[in-house]
Amino acid sequence: MRLLIFSDIHGNLPAFEKLLRVESSVDGYINLGDVVNYAPWSNECVELVASLKNCYNIKGNHEDYFIKGMCDVENPLVLDFFYKCSENFTQTQLIKSYSNSLTVNNFKLIHTFGAKDYIFHDTDIELSENVMLGHSHQQFFRQINGFTILNPGSVGQNRKYINVSEYVIWDLETNVFELKHLKFDLSIILNEMISQHFPATCINYYQNKKQAN
Repeated sequence: MRLLIFSDIHGNLPAFEKLLRVESSVDGYINLGDVVNYAPWSNECVELVASLKNCYNIKGNHEDYFIKGMCDVENPLVLDFFYKCSENFTQTQLIKSYSNSLTVNNFKLIHTFGAKDYIFHDTDIELSENVMLGHSHQQFFRQINGFTILNPGSVGQNRKYINVSEYVIWDLETNVFELKHLKFDLSIILNEMISQHFPATCINYYQNKKQAN
């Protein structure tokens, strides 16, 4: 049995759809949260996740923002994205059904430690169990004091290259994790943001991010 592990889609439907087409032969899915915000298709991405069979869903901090109808981040850019992306959001009941944590094959699934802790490939942490998490938008696989911590990276908001999706395929029979990546067409996102009159700050954010050739 093979599972597709993904996180941090952030409303990027074209990237998510391409990922699902490329990895169409998997048997199930692990969604580590932050399906919504930052791109024009939060409703559509939540609906697409809901259509997946055998999908474990974890709630991210951006799901919490959408459920509460408020964002406690002081960064003006984050607030610009939140107000624009949440104004027409209708799939609150679906994201309310996401779990804060789950356990699958001896791995604890969470969005992150604490409220909003960023865990990177070189973060100094201790583990007492195997963990899969998202939030930091950075792909890594680490062994720490006999335990494993895995971040599949971000589907829609890659920290290094904005036009690259990162994800992981987990073979449960062999317990092998394959870290993978996939390019998508960023112009589709930008054109839709312009069409929907996203704030200039949000459009500039995408335009100024580094892209993979």
